[in-house]
Amino acid sequence: MIVFSGINKGLGRFELKDISFNLPEGCICGLVGRNGAGKTTILNLLLGLLKPDRGEMTIDGMSYAQDEKRIRELLGCVLVDELFIPQLPPEDNGDHFGYFYKSYDKESYVHYLEQFKITGRKSFGKLSKGQKLKCQFAFALSTKPKYLILDEPTANFDPEFREDFWKLIKEFINDGTRSVLLATHLTDDLDRMADELIFLDKGQTIYTGDMENFREHYRILSGERYLFNKIPKQYVLGMEEGKYSSRALVVKKRSLPEGLTSMSPTIEDFMYLYTRGDKNDQKTFK
Repeated sequence: MIVFSGINKGLGRFELKDISFNLPEGCICGLVGRNGAGKTTILNLLLGLLKPDRGEMTIDGMSYAQDEKRIRELLGCVLVDELFIPQLPPEDNGDHFGYFYKSYDKESYVHYLEQFKITGRKSFGKLSKGQKLKCQFAFALSTKPKYLILDEPTANFDPEFREDFWKLIKEFINDGTRSVLLATHLTDDLDRMADELIFLDKGQTIYTGDMENFREHYRILSGERYLFNKIPKQYVLGMEEGKYSSRALVVKKRSLPEGLTSMSPTIEDFMYLYTRGDKNDQKTFK
């Protein structure tokens, strides 16, 4: 299990504030939020590229200070930054970086490259953005990690490969011991596939927990504006007012005013309406 406990990290004017969450085994966890919310900072902390100013982070009970080498064997990552050597072909990059992983399986890596239709000796630097991400994804899988850390990979995949990608992700977690943390703007996929959700805004966790609880805890209400006056303000997290009808993100109560349409939120609707609200009056729910 990956555990963040009260993590704080300042980077110039930006600060992560008291970040706490668990990533259990056997799950897909979506990490979402607007640009600048803190997603990349969390990934960099998780990968040991940054150190927290305060708080504690453990991976299977280990910390980077004592067990960095063992932790790195557990993690496979696909980042927006291009980590491979541009002058080398994908297979040679695998040989180069695979040297640092005890569990690296070259046969598996080549198999994935062929499956992803990346063949030949073209240098990594001459591949398309999508192909580069496929190479990194193939390499990450071939190191046989326990945790896959993925930063916006699907945004550069064609629709056909996105379906293949999700099939591989489901296969990866199928034995119940491995997990995926996926930062993405493509929340439609997460609505279908994610088991857990971490929603960030301005360096803070607004929601952390499972998707079932997320859908039960919040509602999107729509209807005439005056009806929303019957809901206590502390339950309204964000609103979009229209000429004839309005929408609001609310914390679910036992009863809601008659005349309003209620539905479970998608992640995209939650993000959109939350960020329209007055943050000073809103609550953080976990």
